[in-house]
Amino acid sequence: MPSKAVRIVALTSLPLLALAAIPAQAHFLEILPDADVLPEGGVVTLDLTFTHPFEGGPVMQLDRPAAVGVVAGGVASDLSSALTEAPQGDAMAWQLQADLPEPGAAVFWVTPQPYWEPAEGKMIVHHAKVVVDSWASGEGWDQMIGLPVEIRPLTRPTGLWAGNLFYGVVMKGNAPLPFAEIEVEWVNDGSLSAPNDAFVTQVITADANGTFSYAMPFAGWWGFAALTEADAPMTAPTGEQVPVEEGALIWVHTTAPGQ
Repeated sequence: MPSKAVRIVALTSLPLLALAAIPAQAHFLEILPDADVLPEGGVVTLDLTFTHPFEGGPVMQLDRPAAVGVVAGGVASDLSSALTEAPQGDAMAWQLQADLPEPGAAVFWVTPQPYWEPAEGKMIVHHAKVVVDSWASGEGWDQMIGLPVEIRPLTRPTGLWAGNLFYGVVMKGNAPLPFAEIEVEWVNDGSLSAPNDAFVTQVITADANGTFSYAMPFAGWWGFAALTEADAPMTAPTGEQVPVEEGALIWVHTTAPGQ
């Protein structure tokens, strides 16, 4: 039988063990269009939400983005004036529409206001983008925006089947970022329950050249978030200087045969 001292230590350790067992939730900035391919061009609607995709929430407050735009046909356009409020419950989300009358890929992107994460003691800034192919052209999908950190797709991110392999390169500035960590989540349509928390966020690491790949088993939207620390800290709401988690996100859609 353990001594009283051992029993006391074991009991007082339980709250610490319980806290350690609570997984950190991955934050994803969604920028999701109502279609990844427009067979005859036209208007696309995009929803901008800060949330946990696999778990279906909770949706977190997304202040008006610092910047939002699109690059199509080599021309960059500011879409800030197209943003409209689209709150979800008590949290603010956003929506925008854009007309794509010409053939070619349009790369939509958003940079949010910095988000304070007190549980991790850092600010979070995730630059997110998504490709919409007008007239199913298959052209221009690898156009880069020039964000501080960004994923360069090596696989065309439109017109993909469930089960396809997605390749990308994590870029920081003008150079690949070796051994970057990439978090991957699927936007759960409610049809799947994770066996345990380890299945919610998939984690992969880029190689020495910043290249990564992932096979997407289900139909729907997949988010790839490459995470790194920014070169400079920021001032937190507490007044202290804290590190900044800078992320590069790309959203990729897959379709099941027969859909």
